[in-house]
Amino acid sequence: MQLSKKVCLGFLIATLMVLGMGLLSACSNAANSETDKNKKTYTERETLVVAMELAYPPFETKDEAGNPAGLSVDFITAFANAYNYDVVIENTAWDGLIPSLQTELADCVISSMTITEERAEQVDFSDPYAVAQLALLVNSNSGINSIDDLNQEGKSIAVKTGSTGDVYATKNLPLATIVRLADESACVTEVVQGKVDAFIYDQLTIYRNQLNNPETTAAVFIPFQDPEHWGIAVRKGNSVLLEELNEYILISQIDGTFDRLTGKHLPSEKATFDELGFRWFFDFR
Repeated sequence: MQLSKKVCLGFLIATLMVLGMGLLSACSNAANSETDKNKKTYTERETLVVAMELAYPPFETKDEAGNPAGLSVDFITAFANAYNYDVVIENTAWDGLIPSLQTELADCVISSMTITEERAEQVDFSDPYAVAQLALLVNSNSGINSIDDLNQEGKSIAVKTGSTGDVYATKNLPLATIVRLADESACVTEVVQGKVDAFIYDQLTIYRNQLNNPETTAAVFIPFQDPEHWGIAVRKGNSVLLEELNEYILISQIDGTFDRLTGKHLPSEKATFDELGFRWFFDFR
């Protein structure tokens, strides 16, 4: 049967439309392939390897059985559950935390790590999840009443190697002798035994160690620097994980997650900070 010219023309137009839609769809898929290939799919759980130094209770520590425990452990485990990860925590020495990201031994680091320009050149940081300030643990016979008292010849200060206390002392206390040690307990021992005049670290650590050594130490809480912000570090360019972490940090600030973690791990410390007028770790107002 012979079709009219009008019918043939209509058929041709319809065919071209179908082909055009297919071509557009193919082009759209090709254009999106570069973006989509880095997006995480949630059909299967992925392993999230987290590096932290389990030597800073109650944030990063071990329970009686030797398993990872603490506020940071609870937080990153809750994050992993929310974003469909199986979390593996690797206890890592402080000076090996950033290298663990660079060598792909870990996916992220949460270890009460302050965001600094120097570190940000090596890793990408999440939005801040906590805020802290430095303080001084001083020997009772040192005569140290402020940070300025330390910046003179004949005075010595212990710092944990690579910590922000180390960075501060190096930049701001050129006249003092800086004693760099591997961990905070060694720094405290130096102060208690009178081998150094002071130890510079965060307020919570100084507060706790002064309580443990009331006869031989004193604490200096007079602010001498801007508050520090702690962030979660990821490997440079890992934008997917970084976006997830930032999203979860924001949610946790809003839904009371940090309040619940405080109640579980730091109730007495929170009361003391309030009494002393210290800014709390999770106070971003």
